[in-house]
Amino acid sequence: MRNNGDDLTGTEHSTAGGSGVEGDSGTTLGNRLVESKSNLSTSRQNLLRRILEESDETYFLSSRDMGRRYDVDSATIIRTIQALGYDKFADFAHDLREHFVAKITPYSAMKAAAQTELTVADRVRQSLDKDLENLNELRTRLNADRVVEIANRINMSQKILIVGVDFAASLAWSLSYGLVRLGFDADAPVGSSGVIQNRVKILTPKDLLIAISFGRGLRDTIEAAKSARRRNVPSFGITNSDATPIANYCDSHLVASISRASFIDSYTAPIAAINAILVACAHSQSERSLEHLRQFEEEYRASQRWYAEDAGLP
Repeated sequence: MRNNGDDLTGTEHSTAGGSGVEGDSGTTLGNRLVESKSNLSTSRQNLLRRILEESDETYFLSSRDMGRRYDVDSATIIRTIQALGYDKFADFAHDLREHFVAKITPYSAMKAAAQTELTVADRVRQSLDKDLENLNELRTRLNADRVVEIANRINMSQKILIVGVDFAASLAWSLSYGLVRLGFDADAPVGSSGVIQNRVKILTPKDLLIAISFGRGLRDTIEAAKSARRRNVPSFGITNSDATPIANYCDSHLVASISRASFIDSYTAPIAAINAILVACAHSQSERSLEHLRQFEEEYRASQRWYAEDAGLP
């Protein structure tokens, strides 16, 4: 199970159970339910609400099994999902799973994991297996040409502002540091919401905003992406689904899974995506990159950066 949030506490996320139609937005399925509310009968609204609230137990069911669970025939299930605009039950089931994944909290994920009979060592191995699974998924679906396009956009930008909050702040800082090493004017601001908002306000269409957030996303990051769009500032996102707010509000995005084995998100795939971006940036402007790296190397040789044993110590 996984939580698609940037923070460990889950304060920006709802529990797996919804609080009604109005509270179900934020996922593709939730948004469809909100938008179709006026066209749905009360019975269909209630049925869909129950399916979403119990998504941890319904996302893997067939239409027939779902009908049995809610004491209706499978034709009723099909007609209900068609009222949401779905042609096939498989498409509805896919979005239902995405809804479940997006709504699960660290507490519920930890609780579910704790109910399985595994040793602590088993859980460690399970966590590593999940990291590897996420990395393999990224390797399979990542379009290298898309990464090159991102690198070209970065090369064209005068300034690059990278926004990530809570755990995603480490990802933002890592990308910013790597870009600065290659000679780019990049920054990943930390501090209050005002700090981020003020930095976004001084961006121009010649600059670039990179927003990193997952699932429902944290408010500061999403607002930064929305502000950039209003100001015609190019934007790019790193997120974990094509249905997240980051994917919706950024001009383009890369998808990297943060699926996890317990309570903490796995950032193995997003880190690998960042490394791929840095490699593309370096080799798309190799002469420039070599010049900046050469300067850094000369400075390091003349500095006290590296640890050395004191020969005078016993």
